[in-house]
Amino acid sequence: MVIKTGAVVDAAGMLAGYAMDGFLGDPRRYHPVAGFGTAVNAWERLVYAPDIYRGAMFAGVAVAAPTVLAAMAARAVAGRPLSRFVLTAVTTWTVLGGRSLRHAGRHMAGALETGDLTAARERLGHICRRDPRDCLPPELARATIESVSENTSDAVVAPLFWGATAGVPGMVAYRATNTLDAMVGHRTARYRRFGTAAARLDDLANLLPSRLTAVLTAAGATAVGGNVVRTWRVWREYGDRHPSPNSGQCEAAFAGALDIRLGGKDVDLGARIVRPALGDGREPEATDVRRAARLNAVVGASALGLVIGLRLVFARRSDARPRGR
Repeated sequence: MVIKTGAVVDAAGMLAGYAMDGFLGDPRRYHPVAGFGTAVNAWERLVYAPDIYRGAMFAGVAVAAPTVLAAMAARAVAGRPLSRFVLTAVTTWTVLGGRSLRHAGRHMAGALETGDLTAARERLGHICRRDPRDCLPPELARATIESVSENTSDAVVAPLFWGATAGVPGMVAYRATNTLDAMVGHRTARYRRFGTAAARLDDLANLLPSRLTAVLTAAGATAVGGNVVRTWRVWREYGDRHPSPNSGQCEAAFAGALDIRLGGKDVDLGARIVRPALGDGREPEATDVRRAARLNAVVGASALGLVIGLRLVFARRSDARPRGR
C-alpha cells in the first residue's frame, strides 16, 4: 500500500511554497493577487448596481474565472511531477501572507516600544481599516493583534486548508474569494447590497479554517507563555460574541493565548463602532504584538504539518480502496 505520487508532489510543493513565503515574503512585482484586484475593479465598473443579485453574478464570475484557469493548469501538469511541483509551490507562495503579516506586527511593536506614535499610527493604516488618528498605544496594539489573529486564518491557515482539500484550484478559489470580500464585502453605502454575496461566500470559505486556527492557537499557546486550557476556555466563551462568524474565533483564541482583552471602541471606515470584549485579561502592550507575531508563526507551522499529513493520509486511503472490475 503506497501513497500516490501526485499527493507526495502536492505535499512537497506546499512545503516549498510555505518556505518561499517565509524567506521571501510576497512577490515584489507582478503579484497575481494584485493583478486579480485590477481585473476585478474593471469588472465591477462594468456591472455595478446597488442590487444583491447583480452582486452575486459579479462575485460568481470573479471567483470562477481564476478557479477555472487554475483547474486547467493543474490538469495540464497532472502527469508531470516536476511541473506539478512548481505549479503547487508557486501557487502556495502567492496565496500565503504569513511573513508580511509578521513583519507588519514586528514593525508596529518596534514603533510602540520606542514611543513613536506617529510611525505607529501610520503603520496601522497599512495593517487594517481602522482610523488611527486618535489611537493610544493600547488601542494600536489591540488593533494590530486583532488583525494578526484574523489574518492568521485568512492569510495562512485557510489557504493551506483549501490547498490540502482541493489542490491548486482550491487555493486560487479561496484567495479570490477572500480578496473579493476585502474589496466589496464592506458594509458601506456602495456595497451594502452589491457586496452581500462576496461577504457571505467569504464567511462560508472561512467557516472551518477559522475554527481550525483557534484550535491550533490553543495547542500552541505555551510557545508564547500562554496556557492551553485558558486559551480553549476563552475561545469557547468569547468566540461567538464577535459580529463576524469567523473573526471572533481567531481573535478570542489569541486573546486567551496572550492573556489579554480584545474588542472595544473603534473607528472603522469612518463609522464609530463598539465591539464586545473578547477575553478577560489585561490591555495589550507592545510586547504582546511581538508575541502575536510569534504565535502566527507557530500556528502556521502547525497548520502546514497538519494539512500535509492529512493530504498524504487521504491519498493513501484512496489508493488502498479496492477498485471495481
